[in-house]
Amino acid sequence: MAAELGVSASTVMRHWHAHGLKPHIVRGFKVSRDPKFVEKLEDIVGLYMSPPEHALVLCCDEKSQVQALDRTQPGLPLKKGRAATMTHDYKRNGTTTLFAALNVLDGQVIAQCQQRHRHTEWLKFLRKIDRETPRTKRCI
Repeated sequence: MAAELGVSASTVMRHWHAHGLKPHIVRGFKVSRDPKFVEKLEDIVGLYMSPPEHALVLCCDEKSQVQALDRTQPGLPLKKGRAATMTHDYKRNGTTTLFAALNVLDGQVIAQCQQRHRHTEWLKFLRKIDRETPRTKRCI
């Protein structure tokens, strides 16, 4: 671009930086090859945007291999003119699996951490959801 415009490369970079442009970053999005993808997408989005009356709509997900970290020293207390501080090093306490469900109507989150990531832990989480949701909204 610099050669085309007849300016230096640093001038081009300065303008890109000033305007938040990052043409070197390419972001892609893969669309499913499922022939019924559009129908399924519309069903899910429609469920979130306009849930059936008296229905409880939860968006559930799981994240495995979350690192359980702790700082080696406590941070210094806040003072006037100084933000909170923390050490650069940490102690690794292993990993955990996070299961979470978001109630799309009111934003309530039901979450649980488990040591392992198997179907038995997922079933425990589903039972927790069942216990913590209103009885009038349960499936029979």
